[in-house]
Amino acid sequence: MNEAVALARDLAAAFAGRAAAHDRDGSFPKADIDDLRASGLLGLMVPEPLGGSGADFHTYVQVARELATGSGASALIFNMHASVTGALASVPDELVRALGAPDAFFAARDDVLRRAAGGALLLVAMSEPGVGSRFSAMKTTYERRPDGRGWRIRGHKSFCSGAGHADAYLVVARSSDGVHASQFLVPAGPGVTVEPTWDALGMRATASHDIRLDVEVPDAALLGGVEGLAPVVAQLMPQWLVASYAAVYVGVGQAAIAAAVADLQRRGLTDLPAVRARIGRADAELAGAWAATLTAARAVVDAPGTPDTNAWVFRAKLLAGDAVMSVAASMVEACGGSALRRGHPLERLYRDARCGAVQPATSDVCAQWLGATALGVDLDGPQGVRPW
Repeated sequence: MNEAVALARDLAAAFAGRAAAHDRDGSFPKADIDDLRASGLLGLMVPEPLGGSGADFHTYVQVARELATGSGASALIFNMHASVTGALASVPDELVRALGAPDAFFAARDDVLRRAAGGALLLVAMSEPGVGSRFSAMKTTYERRPDGRGWRIRGHKSFCSGAGHADAYLVVARSSDGVHASQFLVPAGPGVTVEPTWDALGMRATASHDIRLDVEVPDAALLGGVEGLAPVVAQLMPQWLVASYAAVYVGVGQAAIAAAVADLQRRGLTDLPAVRARIGRADAELAGAWAATLTAARAVVDAPGTPDTNAWVFRAKLLAGDAVMSVAASMVEACGGSALRRGHPLERLYRDARCGAVQPATSDVCAQWLGATALGVDLDGPQGVRPW
C-alpha cells in the first residue's frame, strides 16, 4: 500500500495550493475531491474484488495524514467517506448473519462499495444540535412506511461535512419508539435539504452545513438489514468514530511545523535558542501523537475490537487532538505577530488545529473513557461513559 501513500503525498501538494482560497471563501474543495476520485482513492477501503484497493486501517491513517498536510478540510471529507466504506467493508459477514441480516443485505452492501470504488462520494450525517454524536440522545427518527415497504426518516443533522456534495449520506436515527439506533444510507435528492449554516473558525472548507431530512427509503437502505446495529458497530469498530480523525490532525500539525520552519528560515531566525526549542518540542509532541495513532492502527488490524485495541483508539484521538492544538499555537508564537495575519499559512493552520480537540470524540470524552476504564468503571453501567 506504499503506492496509495505516495499518491496521497502527491495530491497533498495540489491541495495545499488551493487550501487558502477555500478557507477564505468557506467553499467546498471540489477540485480536491475530483482529484481523489480520479486517483481511485475513494475506493481505498473497498475490497479488491469490488474494484477497490482493499486497504486496512493502518494504510488508511498513513493516507489521511499525507492528505491533511495539504488540506485538513479535504482530508476530513475523505475521512468521512472512508469511515462509511471502511466500516461497510470490515464488518464480518458472520457477525451480521448472526444478528439476523437477510441475504439481500450482502448484495446491497457490495453494490454500495462498487459505487464508491467507481467514484461515488459517501458522507456522514450523524451529529445533531445539542446532542453531538451520541446515538442514545438523537432525535432523528425512523419508522416503517404504512405499506410496510421501506422506511421514513425525519430529523435535523448538523456538522455534516460535504453537505450538498455527497451522492449519499450515512444517517444514524432512532426508531420512533426509542428502542433502536440504526444506520441508513440515504441518497442525496428530494427529502434531503441542506441549510447553509457553516461559517466556522476552522476547517471552513469542509462545508459542514446542517441537513434536514424528511425522506422515504427502501428496505435496502437499512445497513445490515437489521435494526439496532449502530451501537454494535460503534463498539466493535470505534476507530472510524475516533482514531480516524487522529491521523488527519497529526497531518495538520505536520503542516504547521513545516510552515513555521519555512517562515523562520526565510527570515533568518533559525539561530535563536527559543525558536529551536519550540521546533524541537513540537516535533517530539507530534511524533508521540503519531506513534500512538500508528499503534492504534496496527492494533485495529491485528486484534480488532479488543479492550486494549479500543483503549489505543481513544488514546490516539486524545493525544492527537491536544498535540496539534499545542503545536500550532507554539509555531505561531515562534514566528511572532506576522503569523497572525490573514493569508499567513500558520493563521489558517492554527484555526484548523483548534478543531481537533472538540471534534467527536472530544478530548474530554476520550479522557473520561480512558479514566473510567482504568478505574474499573462499568462503561455500560449507570456511571459509565457512553461516547455514543
